[in-house]
Amino acid sequence: MFIGEYTYSIDEKKRLAVPPKFRKQLKDGGVITRGLDNCLFLYSYEEWERLAKKLSEMPISKADARGFSRLMLSGAMEVEFDNMGRILVPDYLKDYAQLKKKVVVAGLYSRIEIWDEEVWRAYKKQTEKEAGNIAERLNELGV
Repeated sequence: MFIGEYTYSIDEKKRLAVPPKFRKQLKDGGVITRGLDNCLFLYSYEEWERLAKKLSEMPISKADARGFSRLMLSGAMEVEFDNMGRILVPDYLKDYAQLKKKVVVAGLYSRIEIWDEEVWRAYKKQTEKEAGNIAERLNELGV
């Protein structure tokens, strides 16, 4: 389980430290890919396999299924930790998430999200403002 919010810097070689408590759960590395809302998703291999299997079973006759599969699967890359607990973020993913110097690494139970700090702050501020309305809509889904 990944929980918590941490701020790190991404260096000029595109290396990003992952919180030590997250590394324990990703001891063999993981898979990083495009996420939603201009962030990146980082999964353990086990969780990635579950998601990739579901994506691969979606009907190719549906444009939304094809598009979402392409977004997630073609953008995926395996990552390993160096001896300092850092992963390498490929250029195309760094550009997609608009990552600059300061980065937020957030645990969301089964995945980790990686955000540019400024983008994260703006997203979080807007979401916090809408929390009551979001909670009402989620109630309709049984949450």
